[in-house]
Amino acid sequence: MKSTDTYNDIKEVNLSYLMLAQNMVRSDREAAIFRLGISEEIADVLGRLTPGQVLKMASSDMLLCNFRFEDTLLLDLLANHERDRGVGHLHAAILAAGRPVATIA
Repeated sequence: MKSTDTYNDIKEVNLSYLMLAQNMVRSDREAAIFRLGISEEIADVLGRLTPGQVLKMASSDMLLCNFRFEDTLLLDLLANHERDRGVGHLHAAILAAGRPVATIA
């Protein structure tokens, strides 16, 4: 894969993530804070971004979203394909809720 392709893919992921996150914050702030794992301060910033700011941020060559895959238990619970998958997802949500939220340094 060319570096140009990688850059374009990162830009697309960033734009999709920022648009989704902003929509979530604007429609149900508390659920967005929980589901995205962000602080209230970051939710405020996301909610105030203009379309131009979203596009400018998305054009970064750094991936802006943060995956919660640093915990193998959480990853295993989410990837579980057994009959009690609903219980696993509920347990994963409880574990994710106990994680520190992203903050602005």
